[in-house]
Formats: sequence, structure tokens, C-alpha cells
Amino acid sequence: MDNKKTTRILTDLKQSLLDDLERGASGSETVTLEQNKVGRISRMDALQQQAMHKASQNLIRKRLVLIDKALRSIQSGDYGYCESCGNEISASRLQVRPESLMCVSCQEQVENR
Repeated sequence: MDNKKTTRILTDLKQSLLDDLERGASGSETVTLEQNKVGRISRMDALQQQAMHKASQNLIRKRLVLIDKALRSIQSGDYGYCESCGNEISASRLQVRPESLMCVSCQEQVENR
């Protein structure tokens, strides 16, 4: 993958995630229910939906951090190499998750800790 194309892909992905964050900003607001509505959603359901939305927003924020790191690694010439072991990250992994900073093996080790 050439760096210009990868930068464009990462920049487009970043903008898409920022748009998602903006669209979803109201989903984590305090839950209020209109008591006089028929068929209203229960408070517990509303709180659960709010928690799921917050978790989703946090995942988006974490992915944005990875994208920024990947963009910096392109500039420094380190893109495509695992930040843990230094080995090359497979092209198929970078195609699916261009913000990947670790090879599959190192990422699995981190996740299993």
C-alpha cells in the first residue's frame, strides 16, 4: 500500500468516525422519560441503551487515537511495522484495519493480558 493512498484512507476513516461521534452525541445524555406516554420504554431499557451508546462512543474515540498514531507513523516512515516486535504487519491486516499498530501475534498477547 502506498503512503499517499493509506493517508487518504485513514483521513477518510477519521472523518467518518468524527461524523459518527457528532451524530451520536445526544445518545449519551441523561435519560428522561415522559410518564404520560403510552407504551413508553422502561427506565432500565433506556439506561441500558445509554450505556451501550457510551461504550460505542468510547470505542470510536479509541479508534480515532489509533488513526492519529498511524498517520504519524506514516510521516515518520514506521507505518506497517509492529510497534511491539518491529516485524512487518501483514498487508491483509492493514487492508482491513489500516490503523493497526501491531501484528496479529502481538495484538493477541496484549488482549490476553
